[in-house]
Amino acid sequence: MGSYRDLILARTDREPPPLAALLASEGLPGLRGDHDLNPPEPEGNVWVEPEERVSLRPAAVLVGVIEHAHGPHVLLTRRADHLGTHSGQVAFPGGKMDPGETPAQAAIREAEEEVGLDPAHVEVAGYLDAYETGTGFRILPVVAFVRPGFALTISPDEVAEAFEVPLSFLMDPANHERHHAVWRGKRREYYAMPYNGHYIWGATAGMLKNMYDRIYGG
Repeated sequence: MGSYRDLILARTDREPPPLAALLASEGLPGLRGDHDLNPPEPEGNVWVEPEERVSLRPAAVLVGVIEHAHGPHVLLTRRADHLGTHSGQVAFPGGKMDPGETPAQAAIREAEEEVGLDPAHVEVAGYLDAYETGTGFRILPVVAFVRPGFALTISPDEVAEAFEVPLSFLMDPANHERHHAVWRGKRREYYAMPYNGHYIWGATAGMLKNMYDRIYGG
């Protein structure tokens, strides 16, 4: 894993797509999403329902690679249990982009609001492929190197806890499990990466799988 920094810089995009391209209904290169493991079928097995495709919403998340001397770790959160959507789920810091914001500005702002990560410790490295969720978001993952020495302040309105996972664990294909569940009456498959009592799954695991594909998958 010693070359992780060079690989991230070499194999992520230097610039984000323009907002219009990010939200385009067709033609966004490399688009990933919940549909990766659930391709459309004749009977209509689509992950993003038609009524949700009409108004895709832009969002950005911070894939923060903390550069510890003992090895890089990725910063993750567990969403607060009282939230109306995705409560208790593991997620990257991030959220909806405000008008006029770049993806990097949105991801860094959300990380500061959610867990108190000081932007002075964050160095944007690049961008992964956009990820489309079954709830109608187009998320752009912003990969950043995070300098250790920060102190987090969790916002209890949004986050139950913040924790770190070794990059080596997340980038090991042996840990990229495929699970399934019934959602809206249909069987859906998704990636999951259980770690130390945390169930990393769904969009978060899907974006990490994309990170592996881009950086280590050849």
